Amino acid sequence: MQTPLKLNYRRTFLVGLAFMSISAFWQMYDNVIPLILKYTFSIDDTLIGVVMAMDNVLALVLLPVFGRLSDKTRTRIGRRMPYILVGTAVALACLVLLPAAQAAGNLPLFFVGLGLVLVAMATYRSPAVALMPDVTPKPLRSQGNAVINLMGAVGGMLMLLAMQLMLPAAVSGQDYRPNYAPLFLTLGIVMAVCVAVLLATIREVPLAAETEQINRALGGQEAQAAPAAAGGSLSKAHRRSLWFILASVALWFFGYNAVTSGFSRYATEVLGGSFSMILMVCTAAAIVSYIPVGIIASRIGRKKTILIGVALLGSAFLAAGFFRSVTAVIYIFFIMAGMGWAFINVNSYPMVVELASAGDTGQYTGYYYTVSMAAQIATPIFSGFLMGHVGYWTLFPYATLFVWGSFVTMLFVKHGDSKPQAKRGLEALDVDD
Repeated sequence: MQTPLKLNYRRTFLVGLAFMSISAFWQMYDNVIPLILKYTFSIDDTLIGVVMAMDNVLALVLLPVFGRLSDKTRTRIGRRMPYILVGTAVALACLVLLPAAQAAGNLPLFFVGLGLVLVAMATYRSPAVALMPDVTPKPLRSQGNAVINLMGAVGGMLMLLAMQLMLPAAVSGQDYRPNYAPLFLTLGIVMAVCVAVLLATIREVPLAAETEQINRALGGQEAQAAPAAAGGSLSKAHRRSLWFILASVALWFFGYNAVTSGFSRYATEVLGGSFSMILMVCTAAAIVSYIPVGIIASRIGRKKTILIGVALLGSAFLAAGFFRSVTAVIYIFFIMAGMGWAFINVNSYPMVVELASAGDTGQYTGYYYTVSMAAQIATPIFSGFLMGHVGYWTLFPYATLFVWGSFVTMLFVKHGDSKPQAKRGLEALDVDD
């Protein structure tokens, strides 16, 4: 009996440790840094917003650069591992400056430390993400990306739990200067353990070679997916698909992140209720959907799966705009939104790197993050302007317009999808342990 090609889940979970460490850091950054800036250094809220956007600005510049550099790197431990190891080590070394500067009330030292940490994190984000497609056969990358997203969610939840246990609640108008050192120490331990286990268990060089051999054995699919040699040019048709995929990424991030960045204010002003439980339900729906979505994509293809997700997300946002209070029904639509986002998010990155050759994965990873980060910088500004000067009711029509726009652009994507696995000739390609 012939054995079909299937994902090595153990290996993929271990590869996901790199993204888990990154997600743990960003959870801390998004929630703790604003508290320090506001309550320790009395920074204005507008300036806090500028500081919090700096990570996305740095990402626009550094992610493509280090993604491409890692493509060209050749070392005994691989192309991606040196960046993951050095980037994590530098980030951890600079991380100690932040609680020390906060405790001393030294704002210049805090900004120096924060800048160094952000640069260090940006140097290895693209290589860390590119490691998954490097060691995962092309037809299985949606399933692999589902596991990576799940590991990222675990990292974020670990730090949320740490913050819940270690930080008292902040009360407006009161002096709030807890001891942040234990929390930063916990983050450092999580990041260090994740990367140490990754380095101890994943041998990038032989695994990447094995995966490249599998992709060659897949023959027709490889030729369809990656028409250019490493460092070469895409054909006109494949380049057109790449541009439409990236346009779709920009559009759905414009819609989705407008809601995630503005919903707390929208819920307060329009729904007159709490926002946190609604967003938690949405996030939980996405987390539960990740693994099944990867399996669905392997059956029906990435493009169809994304189109289903866009339809779910766009319909949920359209319906949510009609609510003027929090009811049980609104939770149903946010469950739809979470599921729709999982359908999209699991498959969009694999479609981009499907168009890359084996030597250009980091570069194409940089393309994906450049577009998504640019959208996340711009959309809070645009949607915030509309909410502040036209009305809060504009949030969901704005988001709906962009999400359904991505449905249109995805229709023009003709390459980067996965094909059904061949029924024969793959006995030697089983990647399970």
